[in-house]
Amino acid sequence: MTTPDYQAVLRRTTALTFDCYGTLIDWETGLRRAFRDILGMTDGARLQAVFDAYLAAEARIEAGPYQAYRRVVALAVSEVASALGVACTSAQSEDVADSVGDWPAFADTGDALTRLSTRFRLGILSNVDRDLLARTLQRFPVTFDFLATAADVKSYKPGEAHFRAGRNFTGDAGLHLAQSLYHDGVPTRQLGIPFVWINRRGETNATQAAPLASFFDLAGFARSVEGEMRAECCAPRGTRT
Repeated sequence: MTTPDYQAVLRRTTALTFDCYGTLIDWETGLRRAFRDILGMTDGARLQAVFDAYLAAEARIEAGPYQAYRRVVALAVSEVASALGVACTSAQSEDVADSVGDWPAFADTGDALTRLSTRFRLGILSNVDRDLLARTLQRFPVTFDFLATAADVKSYKPGEAHFRAGRNFTGDAGLHLAQSLYHDGVPTRQLGIPFVWINRRGETNATQAAPLASFFDLAGFARSVEGEMRAECCAPRGTRT
């Protein structure tokens, strides 16, 4: 899905910023795997209850005074485990936090980033610590030109600090891509930053976010960019905008 403004914005874009975990990295698979391998959770219904409760706990902790992401994850895991009667030691909750750096990339991420890097400068705006992101970056076939983490801005999305830092990198020629409407879509609209929704979960937009376009994966966006490039190359002289 694209809006009438999408192509015009895409033509003037020279830099892309991405959310990382959920957009480039399959955070849901990674977190569920950590619960299974570290906490020994194999019951599907119980795992789902812990997963849902963890998301709410993480968001609540992030909304408070800044703490390192490792601490946020460990606190959220310990809180949820205690509330739901799941055995969890301090060491195990810290191991779940450390697992972030090992979460897998989506299958289309590497190829799409490689294709996009031929036209755009690339940046990441992420709610993690620098050391965890450093491990994640080893999974990508490209080098990012800009990184802004929660550790850098001492804040968590959907706060505005990440996006203000990203705009310093992109200037007025940027486009932000993310899966989460809550963390990324709503604040980009508030700040007037062009936003493309990578709707990997096939959700319906029930928020105030106003994406210029939505794609089910990053590969779809890369194909859209290449289609626009072909259209520019093939347009007769005097017809390009």
